[in-house]
Amino acid sequence: MSSRALPAVAAAALLLTLSACGSDDGGSSEATESNDGPKSSESSDWKSIVKPGTTSCDYPEDPMGASKEVDAPEKTAQYTGKVAATINTSVGPLAITLDADKAPCTVNSFLSLASQDYYDATSCHRLGNNPGFELLQCGDPTGEGTGGPGYTIPDEFKESDTFPAGTLAMANTGQPDTGGSQFFMVFGDTQLPPAYTVFGTLDEAAVKTLQEVGEAGVAEAGPDGTGAPKKAVEFETITVG
Repeated sequence: MSSRALPAVAAAALLLTLSACGSDDGGSSEATESNDGPKSSESSDWKSIVKPGTTSCDYPEDPMGASKEVDAPEKTAQYTGKVAATINTSVGPLAITLDADKAPCTVNSFLSLASQDYYDATSCHRLGNNPGFELLQCGDPTGEGTGGPGYTIPDEFKESDTFPAGTLAMANTGQPDTGGSQFFMVFGDTQLPPAYTVFGTLDEAAVKTLQEVGEAGVAEAGPDGTGAPKKAVEFETITVG
């Protein structure tokens, strides 16, 4: 099982492992090369937000396999500009804005997964709640930090990227182009190297909601001081618009 190690955080001197893409516990169903694009659902009209761009995206198969059966995204990014969405959770709605111009392949994957209900009924598995390192990591169907969609995503970060409160960014294994389905939401200014694709932002209300999760603390801290949040955060649905 691969892991995603970050350098020690200044002041807090913490080490965050931003989880593996694949899963030893999940199934081994293979992702197909393409799908029919965003699918309509009762909760969200995915087809209404499709604004195909021209960016080509490569999503190589992850040898670790998929932890939940899902189709791979279209290989041409299906979105441009800003896309508003809401992650409906057990602690309340989290309004986000995705930046498809900055990170077209990442946004393309995230919305493809969301349109297939990949994130529904999943829980956030890692909380960091120390000054300079305040974030909640989610997106793993196994709930253990080892799951992924069966494919990987190319890096789309910039050397100028920072991680202030309200940042939405991808986890990776510490190796190039190893993003999957896991991502983290920053609720307090966090010191990280520019090695994680920033693909959107959270609104002020969402940040406050996550700060309350952070204040409740970690259920059982690991060696790096992070762990599952005491106040559980479970995803219900993701809607657009």
